[in-house]
Amino acid sequence: MMENAWLIPLFPLLSFVLLLLFGRKLKESSALVGMLATLASLVMSIMVLLERLQGENVKIEGTWLTIGNTNLTAGFEVNQLNALMLFIVSLVSFLVHMYSKGYMHGDERFPIFYGYLGLFTFAMLSLVISPNLLQVYIFWELVGLGSFLLIGFYFFKEEARAAAKKAFIVTRIGDVGFFIGMILLFWQVGSFEYDEIFKAVEAGTISTGMITLTAILIFIGAVGKSGQFPLHTWLPDAMEGPTPVSALIHAATMVAAGVYLVASLFPLFAASETAMTTVAVVGGFTAIFAASIGLVQKDIKRVLAYSTVSQLGYMMLALGAAGYVAGVFHLMTHAFFKALLFLAAGSVIHAVHTQNIDEMGGLWSKMKLTAPLFLIGTLAISGFPFLSGFFSKDEILIAAWADGRYGLFWLAVIAAFFTAFYMFRLFFLVFTGKPQGEQHDAQAGAHQKEQHGAAAGAQHDVHESPGVMTFPMIVLGILAIVSGYVNTPWFGTFLGDWLVQGSETLGHGHIEGPSWIMFVATGVSLFGILLAWLIYGKKSLSRDWLSRPFPAGYKLLFNKYYIDEIYNSTVVMGTKAISYLLQFIDVCIVGGLVKGTAALTQGIGRAGSKLQDGQIQTAGTVAFFGLAVIVVIIALSGGYFG
Repeated sequence: MMENAWLIPLFPLLSFVLLLLFGRKLKESSALVGMLATLASLVMSIMVLLERLQGENVKIEGTWLTIGNTNLTAGFEVNQLNALMLFIVSLVSFLVHMYSKGYMHGDERFPIFYGYLGLFTFAMLSLVISPNLLQVYIFWELVGLGSFLLIGFYFFKEEARAAAKKAFIVTRIGDVGFFIGMILLFWQVGSFEYDEIFKAVEAGTISTGMITLTAILIFIGAVGKSGQFPLHTWLPDAMEGPTPVSALIHAATMVAAGVYLVASLFPLFAASETAMTTVAVVGGFTAIFAASIGLVQKDIKRVLAYSTVSQLGYMMLALGAAGYVAGVFHLMTHAFFKALLFLAAGSVIHAVHTQNIDEMGGLWSKMKLTAPLFLIGTLAISGFPFLSGFFSKDEILIAAWADGRYGLFWLAVIAAFFTAFYMFRLFFLVFTGKPQGEQHDAQAGAHQKEQHGAAAGAQHDVHESPGVMTFPMIVLGILAIVSGYVNTPWFGTFLGDWLVQGSETLGHGHIEGPSWIMFVATGVSLFGILLAWLIYGKKSLSRDWLSRPFPAGYKLLFNKYYIDEIYNSTVVMGTKAISYLLQFIDVCIVGGLVKGTAALTQGIGRAGSKLQDGQIQTAGTVAFFGLAVIVVIIALSGGYFG
């Protein structure tokens, strides 16, 4: 089956082509086309994963281009990392396709939405199995295109158009770094192949400085794609897309591509201590930076978006601290519980038609499936004992401590406290207490809310989402509970041992660390939950815990540290000023010189044309004048008069 893994991305590509050609005729049957295509990919991915658990890597390539003595190849590769990623991407994509059938019901562009989903899924699956950097880069950019189309799906909304453009431009900034790093590696190695690059690194053919430079440049690409500081600003704005898009792209797949890239090039990064430190510091800072913003946000999807940025920072911290297994393990568990949280948030929006958590409340008794499933996801991301996030987050903390990065370790602990607090703040405000506001058109779809920004109201007519939406959440809820047990010190480190099998560079399946780390992590998680309950659940503490004593601090967090405003005042305005200056130079100076030269030439031509009028008198005058000039010149030079 692994030799046929190249077929896995082709099924969603086929659905994209079919819906592009026949979507208008198929109408809402487009959902069936998309679901069948991604189901086929999922079945094949499961078979490939099961086969890779027992077998060896498979790599099949053929010559794509020959330039001189250089052969550029194209093909596919199946190893432990991308076999796991194939399963994650195809599973989440299939569940999102199913969920979207209920969520997007009635949308005028229903077939187009499913076509875009197919295109994006094809690009992401193709990226995962690419065996060389050039092929990765091609699908890396195609993933960006798919994201642009899906984020801007409601293109008639100014906010959606702006968010799509912002995502495309900001991630392109990171991609420039990736491209330069890739070209430098080709210059040094003569190949884009992972295997050849790793052999050159191991043999010492590439200097330490060049390894550091190329690794950091490639990491810049990962920073853009995975929403790390300072290129994180696009990801929260991307919530303007439909909620299923948030679950697919901004929880489990596209944003994980940056983490996947660093993990797939881990031997390159591991050869440079400077590069590893850069990855760890950026990841650790992003984790606490984004978590602090999530403390005060009021939009349910934006809270989850900043949570995603923070959790991706955790993964980068793990990889930078030589915790290869920890980073990949958290990537897997996060994909499940964060996709669950986004889909559950979509279910809430579908019911109450608002994204403002201050307008929600009291949904626990009204949404019998969504509420407990959201609680499972919240417990998992908070690191509650014995759920998936508990095991993977502990692995990251242990990796940071074992690598001697004590400052980053404590930053990660504080970020874990923030995570537990703001996630349960979200849970208590949405599902406990009394409903807020007034009900508006209980029959309208959530996608209509996102399109038209309809105000929302109380939930006297709230009902649970249909089965086509709740079933994917149930599957993800089960995985959010049990997926962590594939790599624990108590039940066996199966995942970790398998991921590092046959490689010394990737480290060990489980890093040993002091046992007190688990108790500290659990303690801060439980304390964050308790504090959130006291403030937003029991309400024995004031909700103005930050805004009243520290209004400036609250405003700073609520406005996301004014990063967008700073960028607008510096980068955006600076770019505009430079463009205006260049335009002035082009129009007034360069254009003026060109026009002036043209006018002078035309003037000389017109003057000359007047002398050539065909009259003998004019010709005689010119001849006489010319003769006189010649005589004067000779006379002055002494050639005639001696």
